[in-house]
Amino acid sequence: MIHSVKVGESHKFEKRYFSIGIIDKTDLDMELRQLRYFLKAKELLNFTEAANALSISQSTLSQQIKQLEDELDVPLFNRIGKRISLTEAGHLFADYAQQSVNRAADGFLLLKDLNELKTGTIRIGVSFALRNVLTKTLVQFSRQYPKVKVCVVFGTSDELIEKLNAIELDLVLTFKEERDDPSHKYERLFSSPMTLVVPKTSELANRKSITLHEIIGLPLAMPASGYNTIQHIREAFKREGLTPNVTIEINDIPTLLSIVKTGHWYTILTQVSVDDSDLVTIPIEGDDMVRNAMAISLTDAYPKKAMLSFFQLLKSDHQLIDR
Repeated sequence: MIHSVKVGESHKFEKRYFSIGIIDKTDLDMELRQLRYFLKAKELLNFTEAANALSISQSTLSQQIKQLEDELDVPLFNRIGKRISLTEAGHLFADYAQQSVNRAADGFLLLKDLNELKTGTIRIGVSFALRNVLTKTLVQFSRQYPKVKVCVVFGTSDELIEKLNAIELDLVLTFKEERDDPSHKYERLFSSPMTLVVPKTSELANRKSITLHEIIGLPLAMPASGYNTIQHIREAFKREGLTPNVTIEINDIPTLLSIVKTGHWYTILTQVSVDDSDLVTIPIEGDDMVRNAMAISLTDAYPKKAMLSFFQLLKSDHQLIDR
């Protein structure tokens, strides 16, 4: 018995499935395996030969194609004894089936490349105090994985955490140490002391350490409110009942350091934030004067392999020895 498509049925079939684009959006519960079986049968026009080529039994092939036809609600093959031929719907469906299989293959290759760090994007938020830490690792990573795009966003800790929660970032590097959000995963990178930053020419430059009581007599240029560093040092002064002499606040650390180099002001930063041969960092004595740099990510987010590789490179960087 010859199965054929009734008049108007192929049009209904095409309108129902192809107008929505079977490649990108489909409500059909069909597997790629069925599409491959169909395409091989279409190529050889013989179920026995197609089954042999696919290394499956003929009954399996016939059942899978029949299931596909049932799901599509239209026959794809005319069956004339042991001979088969494509119906009109089969001809129409073949191109879309091939495109779907090709797109799936491309998808598998893309995921393979992603897993092997041959493609992809990682988005990293970095607090201003850690900008020096980032540079070397960023260069190393980009040279090692040139096809992975790295997007870096600088901001205050609070701004970056907000972006992380909005899934705009994959990883945040910051001195924010409070592990107060169960949706966040915290990993310590290294420690760095809080220091008074002075010009190399300053009479204080040879000091091995300094106290908060000594610092209150100095004119200070400090990071602007909102920076985690200024919040931390203000709390330290408050615990000691001291009021620092802050005459300048700036929301840009390079500019802050330029002002210190004039010799008229001092500032307080983590030691790792300062990489300038014209400046000297003097560790501040007292409790809680060592900061921990943290890498923060979302607990439930899928950990991109690129992000994990970047993080491991960051941790292993020889410049990140606790100091």
